[in-house]
Amino acid sequence: MKVHLAYGRGGLDVDLPDGRTTVIEPAEAPGLPDEKAAVLAALRQPIGAPPLREQVRATDRVVIVISDITRPTPNERLVPWLLEEIAHVPAERITILNGTGSHRANTEAELAQMLGRDVVARYRVVNHDAFDKAAHVALGRTSYGGEIALDRRYVEADARIVVGFVEPHFFAGFSGGPKGVMPALAAIDSIMHFHNAEMIGHPRATWGVLDGNPIQGEAREAVALVPGRPPFILNVTLNKRRAITGVFAGHVVEAHLAGVRFCRETSMRPVPAPFDVVVTTNGGYPLDQNLYQAVKGMSAAARIVRDGGAIVAAAECSDGLPAHGNFRKILHMRRSPGELLDMITGPGFLMYDQWQVQAQALVQRRARVYLKSSLPADEVTGAHLTPIDDVSAAVQALVEQVGPEARVAVLPQGPFTIPYVEA
Repeated sequence: MKVHLAYGRGGLDVDLPDGRTTVIEPAEAPGLPDEKAAVLAALRQPIGAPPLREQVRATDRVVIVISDITRPTPNERLVPWLLEEIAHVPAERITILNGTGSHRANTEAELAQMLGRDVVARYRVVNHDAFDKAAHVALGRTSYGGEIALDRRYVEADARIVVGFVEPHFFAGFSGGPKGVMPALAAIDSIMHFHNAEMIGHPRATWGVLDGNPIQGEAREAVALVPGRPPFILNVTLNKRRAITGVFAGHVVEAHLAGVRFCRETSMRPVPAPFDVVVTTNGGYPLDQNLYQAVKGMSAAARIVRDGGAIVAAAECSDGLPAHGNFRKILHMRRSPGELLDMITGPGFLMYDQWQVQAQALVQRRARVYLKSSLPADEVTGAHLTPIDDVSAAVQALVEQVGPEARVAVLPQGPFTIPYVEA
């Protein structure tokens, strides 16, 4: 069976065993016939909020928050249309704030790629820096115990607009909505609490779950701590061609919930029983540009692999593990995923990026993980994964190990799909 996997910018064609392979993808949602018209209509008839143009005064200091380059949000389309809608605001009163969370700053070339050169040339575009404590405002404590500090430029703005997209998320249930502020604009100490071992290990901090999810709950509370008008969100859903399939604008929670309902219908896919081998991706570029992000695709596969089974992940990792942050350092602190999990969940351990190592270790507690990537083999083995050069050959070998009853699943779009065992 020939299957095309989302891998890097070009994709990867693989040959999987006929008669025993199940392909699991999101329901195919068509792109909107006129994306710009749909976005403008949503801005003018938003959910749970007045029209954007009525909310934003010409004298306001406006901050538009975007997601960074690790997300496929079509900022190059959404932001120019958004700016047209608030054209009555002088350009010098608008700041476009790149919500990096604890990720690296994006380069000028990347920002131009994300937004278009005309936008970057005309407007002030800046990166959030979680590690500059003076650049944040302390806002108080959530009911989950987190001390929240958010980017000063966002907090001190008169009007706040948050642009993002809704997809399944392995901690927060779904991305988008309040997550575009918390952790995207948070100080590192706030991010550390948001992603601590207890929060990440909570049984409801998982794919497709909002109610009772502490990650989603703290994000909503953090947004509500900011004085003044709540943010206006512009969220979209996308298909595998990155075409916009739905637009959800307005109140940060109400509009997000509308996007979640739409996304849930297309992305959640039941299966009758776990599989022996699950092939997955991280959705191709930009989601699969590093191993840190690729843990999401592994986590999606872990939902439907049998205990002791195998996951074969294809993620290009063109940006390495990456080089910045503590992901590599933490992975090398212990000899096995089990030892890493014991260390992270043990008393007193706290290091940023531990959450992604914890998520990877939880996957590996259930299944062996093989990785097809552009990384050197020693980088992959140092990350406690098994490097492979050929997905098709690796799957065939695993199937032969299991025997004639072996069952294979493939998630060509990786974490854009939420598979689950019906029982």
